[in-house]
Amino acid sequence: MSQIVLLLSGPNLNLLGDREPEVYGTDTLDDHVATAGTTADRHGLSIEHHQSNEEAALIDHIHQARGRCAAIIINPGAFTHYSWAIHDALAAFEGPVVELHLSNPNAREPWRHTSVVSPVATGTIVGFGGHGYELAVEAAARLLT
Repeated sequence: MSQIVLLLSGPNLNLLGDREPEVYGTDTLDDHVATAGTTADRHGLSIEHHQSNEEAALIDHIHQARGRCAAIIINPGAFTHYSWAIHDALAAFEGPVVELHLSNPNAREPWRHTSVVSPVATGTIVGFGGHGYELAVEAAARLLT
């Protein structure tokens, strides 16, 4: 099996650093991807990152990861709460899936408390800000050994 970890970023994450810095911090998505890459290197893994504001594009990346990537880390953004299509795509992936959120959705508005991704994720990392990217890669690496 490949040592590629697919890192997927959902809608509006391309605006990190500018969008609601009081919630999401001032680091950019590129900063978070760099953190994930550095952490992956320590474990002999590589990160393949894709960001999209379109549900179908994320689903296509998940499908293309089957049989090619060892694990998926996904920050689905708002798709967390209603994308049964992403849920189903992740359910068809054979390796570990780590759900990741910069903030803690459970400490925010009630509509954010439901994740349709969590039931098909191996585990979820929430509320640790940018440090969550390092934690997510560490978790994926441990799950792969």
